[in-house]
Amino acid sequence: MKVLPMGERALLVELADGTAAAALHAELLRRRAAGDLVVREIVPAARTVLLDGLDGPDTPLRLAARLPTWEIPPLPARADDVLEIPVRYDGPDLADVAALWDVPVRDVARIHAAAEFRVAFCGFAPGFGYLTGLDGVPDVPRRATPRTAVPAGSVGLAGPYTGVYPRSSPGGWQLIGSTDAVLWDHARVPAALLSPGARVRFVPEGR
Repeated sequence: MKVLPMGERALLVELADGTAAAALHAELLRRRAAGDLVVREIVPAARTVLLDGLDGPDTPLRLAARLPTWEIPPLPARADDVLEIPVRYDGPDLADVAALWDVPVRDVARIHAAAEFRVAFCGFAPGFGYLTGLDGVPDVPRRATPRTAVPAGSVGLAGPYTGVYPRSSPGGWQLIGSTDAVLWDHARVPAALLSPGARVRFVPEGR
């Protein structure tokens, strides 16, 4: 763990991997809910957690000294239900992913739908979650040439992550499906369908 000051009221914690970052994020949320930590924002990323708006006794200097001494418990299972996202496995890159995984094209949907995913962090665009949990198959590289426009609702793979494009945008992920689920809605509270720590399954339409 490496703790770096970010201005007067923030810290950036660098960790060894995404699992460690997720565990620290969960522990920070627990301590804030218990009143043991005063911080406005706790923002996870691939291998970092940002604490912004530290106040009260938890000034950045004091917390930076204490954080490395914490015993961080393993990532707990969330008690809430698994969010199911219906998906049509009709993406243009299905054959490429199948070749990489050395399976028939039809098995890409079976493998992807069998996994339980967890939202590791959010970014790139409002409502875009980076989901982990696709184990036992090779990571999928980004496309050598990104597409100039990926349709909203496209389900893609890149590296160890699965994601759903909340709006049309350029993108280099390998597209394996599409969904009508609304990932970001200003009129909804919260606006984002996905939040860090949420459990997600993709359900083939018609199953």
